[in-house]
Amino acid sequence: MIKTALRPKWVLFLLFVMALAAAFAWLGQWQLERAIEAAQPVDTESEIVVPLEGLLVPGMASTDKSGGHMAEITGYLDPQAYTLLTGRLNQGQAGYWVVGRMITSVDQASLPVALGWTESQDEAAAVLAELAAEPVADPTLWTGRFMPTEAPELPGTNDDPLSESTLSVASLVNQWPGYTGTVYSGYLINDTAPAGLEVIDSFAPKNEGSVNWLNIFYALEWIVFAGFAFYIWWRLVKDDYERQQDELELAASEVN
Repeated sequence: MIKTALRPKWVLFLLFVMALAAAFAWLGQWQLERAIEAAQPVDTESEIVVPLEGLLVPGMASTDKSGGHMAEITGYLDPQAYTLLTGRLNQGQAGYWVVGRMITSVDQASLPVALGWTESQDEAAAVLAELAAEPVADPTLWTGRFMPTEAPELPGTNDDPLSESTLSVASLVNQWPGYTGTVYSGYLINDTAPAGLEVIDSFAPKNEGSVNWLNIFYALEWIVFAGFAFYIWWRLVKDDYERQQDELELAASEVN
């Protein structure tokens, strides 16, 4: 049977089968990679910094794509519109956020910017006062993670009735003096912090992380196809060998 398998036509057919099996194996690997990507918990696409105006139009609701995406935008901070948020966690520790109002250069829309965190209310208030005393700066490029607006919450019974604990855009626009125009339906967590504050924790959004069993089934299916291609070659070679043996036996019987 080895001699039959080494005949030129079966050698050429074997080379074709090997190429076909390699293609099937590649398709199986591709399907398996798709299944693995679907199970990844971190959305890596969101870590690519893109212009914010390309993710979301001011005045429109935040989308699944824009929420949690790293973004950049050019603008300046309004020195009269800083806010202090209470009860904000950073690395599991409660503290305060200093939030500013950015006026963007592209469309003069407003964008809340979470500038930094501190555990101390006095430090947060001091930084806020220093920022408010600075003159209006030239527009600069800001980079950070864009997050959807949060729902407003009423202060607790023992809290200052004017205190804010959530970054609600709807609430902020009522506090900004002289506010006009449009506003983004979310806020930017700045990737740096002013002196006296710490950078705010910012985490990439996560996928559901469910395994795509259909892709795994397809991967196994392509592997079966690759094995079946070799089986067909072996079956054809064996049939040719058995046919040759039958012809030799028939020729021998006719001689006798």
